[in-house]
Amino acid sequence: MMKKRRLFLFISSIIFTSTTFCFAQKPDRSTPPKPGPASSLKLPSLQQFSLKNGLRVYLMEKHNVPLVQANLRLGFGSVDDPADRPGLASMTMDMLNEGAAGKRALELADAIDFLGANLSTNAGMHHSDINLNAPTAQLGKAFSLMADVVLHPDFPPDELKRIIKQRLNTLVQNHDQPGTIASVMFNKTIFGASHPYGRSTAGDEKSLRAMQVKNLLKFYKNHAVANNAVLVVVGDITRSQLLPLLEKYFGDWKKGSVKKTVVAAAAQIENRVIHLVDKPGSAQSVLRIGRVGVKRSTADYFAIKVMNTILGGSFASRLNTNLREEHGYTYGAGTYWDFRPTEGRFLAYSNVQTDVTDKALVEFMKEFTAIREPVPAMELQRGKNYDALGYPGDFETAANIAGAMHEMITFDLPADYFNAYIGNVLKITAEEVNHVAKKYIVPEKMAIVIVGDREKIEPGLKALNFGEIRNYSIEDVLGKIPDLSDLK
Repeated sequence: MMKKRRLFLFISSIIFTSTTFCFAQKPDRSTPPKPGPASSLKLPSLQQFSLKNGLRVYLMEKHNVPLVQANLRLGFGSVDDPADRPGLASMTMDMLNEGAAGKRALELADAIDFLGANLSTNAGMHHSDINLNAPTAQLGKAFSLMADVVLHPDFPPDELKRIIKQRLNTLVQNHDQPGTIASVMFNKTIFGASHPYGRSTAGDEKSLRAMQVKNLLKFYKNHAVANNAVLVVVGDITRSQLLPLLEKYFGDWKKGSVKKTVVAAAAQIENRVIHLVDKPGSAQSVLRIGRVGVKRSTADYFAIKVMNTILGGSFASRLNTNLREEHGYTYGAGTYWDFRPTEGRFLAYSNVQTDVTDKALVEFMKEFTAIREPVPAMELQRGKNYDALGYPGDFETAANIAGAMHEMITFDLPADYFNAYIGNVLKITAEEVNHVAKKYIVPEKMAIVIVGDREKIEPGLKALNFGEIRNYSIEDVLGKIPDLSDLK
């Protein structure tokens, strides 16, 4: 009996103490919790070597998971498309894994799946990529398949015909896609239809119908040579293990003479003009606003990154808070910069309700004007914290790291660039943010592209008196809808 009484008193005392403690510790919810210090990023050292044929190789060893990511970057992209053959680079890369070394697409896919690997191909503006992810134990066999794709593509005519048909169907569908219409119009407006950045990367009806296997073979042979490629390998492998595999599977890859395409800088936007593309009956207006941007090599890079986070590069940015939270005009609004070897673009975007198109445009211009004023210290710190605290998360996987390494190599960044990134962000000052905002965000010199119901939105736009309004049809932007009746 005595033991039961003591147990009861003991439990009671715990309950009383816990209850007293809970009442005594009232949480302070008057201010948000302060973020902790930014985690440092320390990537392993990057090893560099070359094969005898000139193929440059970069290796970062990471032995925590038995996987290897191998990204082969070829030094050609859509900027290398002939002016009369847009989409050639993109089609070439799409066709690479449709057949190689006598294996058809399904055979290749089955062989890759059997190894537990993934192999993908794609074309960008300035570069094209063949990316492999494979278990370390199967890397030799996976490299063998990757080498078949890189060195012995077959470009089967029936697969080319199938992909051309798919792309032509996509061109038809694009006429009912306001976002696509706006993007095409924006690029043409910013860079010009003849500029490599203003052309379609997927091709138009004329170029697609004219494509033949011999075109792809010639284009690929001229550009896909060993000394026009860089291989980045990240994962569970050492240099002594990797080098023999690469010599075995890629050692016979031939060198070649490559002429690099020089992309000229586009003329900057000097007036504010509204380019209105009529899409009758549209429930929303798609807005794309911006101008020619800057090169990736700009000394203003980190200040632009912080400024953009504050303006429209995060969910808590000024633009999104204004248009989404305060006014309810949209589900989201934002800004971003394309950083390229040659001047890319600055783009602000949103899809807004049709009846508030003019009001939303006013708010965009207000925020563009406001960001040119000094940024409050608390907002500046919040923007820097957002960029710095989230940065290590960009390196969680071997694929993330390999992609970042290609950025470093492509733009000739310092060897310690990624490890020093957070420090470079945190030292940005309010004066630097103010400087880049005034230099690059010029509300009176913006191209404004709107895709929406002209009859409903044009009167409000005219009343704003923001500048000249130029009207377009969807066919003015995309061309005529392809006639697919001849395709079987």
